[in-house]
Amino acid sequence: MRYCSGQLSTCQGVRVVREESGDCPWPSGIPELFRSHIRHERRDAAEHRQRILEVAQRLFAEHGVDAVSMHQIARAAGIGQGTLYRRYAHKGELCMDLLHERYERFVEETVTQLAATATSPALERLDSVLTKIVALLEEQGAMVGPVGGTDMRDVQCNESDISRHIPYQRSPWYLWLHELFAGLLAEAVRRGELAPLDVPYTADAILAALHPMVYRFQRQERGFSSERILQGLHHIYIDGLKTPSAAMEMA
Repeated sequence: MRYCSGQLSTCQGVRVVREESGDCPWPSGIPELFRSHIRHERRDAAEHRQRILEVAQRLFAEHGVDAVSMHQIARAAGIGQGTLYRRYAHKGELCMDLLHERYERFVEETVTQLAATATSPALERLDSVLTKIVALLEEQGAMVGPVGGTDMRDVQCNESDISRHIPYQRSPWYLWLHELFAGLLAEAVRRGELAPLDVPYTADAILAALHPMVYRFQRQERGFSSERILQGLHHIYIDGLKTPSAAMEMA
């Protein structure tokens, strides 16, 4: 694989649409993992599906995924259980449909944001992406665990069956984020915001800290707030990597 200013020019398993920004293209488009569920459906069917997802999202947020049954979702959505099961064979399918939509939206928002801030310092843009990822992890809560790498053919919203999971580091989501982080880090080195460093390793290190299971452990077991986690990431990977001159300029 070849890096363009530290950015992967190819990414196996990821659909990459290039948008020019400066002297190096940025990755755009949706990783295939989050495009595979796209379906063609009538307007009324799409609206019906959206209603189910909105109700499920609210119930999951209020009570947690495990505590909500398909019967509760059907009743709250004002539909019969048979109708719900014809669309979603089990709660896992519904859960993953929610995650698909949110992650697609995240990628689109991130690409738009990077395009709009192309002239801003690379570290500033990296910091904004870290903020968005922490907010996403916080928002998804209990549902986010399996997303890093999951075999979509038969998924539940839990982690009881390890055989259903593909390695997080090989998932299209991970590869897309690695490419994004590597591009921003390499640009920061080129602009003098960072001293020369091992770009691929640093991108992996950031992603390790953002693993959904690590985030869940820090929130639930350590009792860290999302603000504390974000502050730690900023301290290590933004302030901690700046060159002295860049630190003074951005202070």
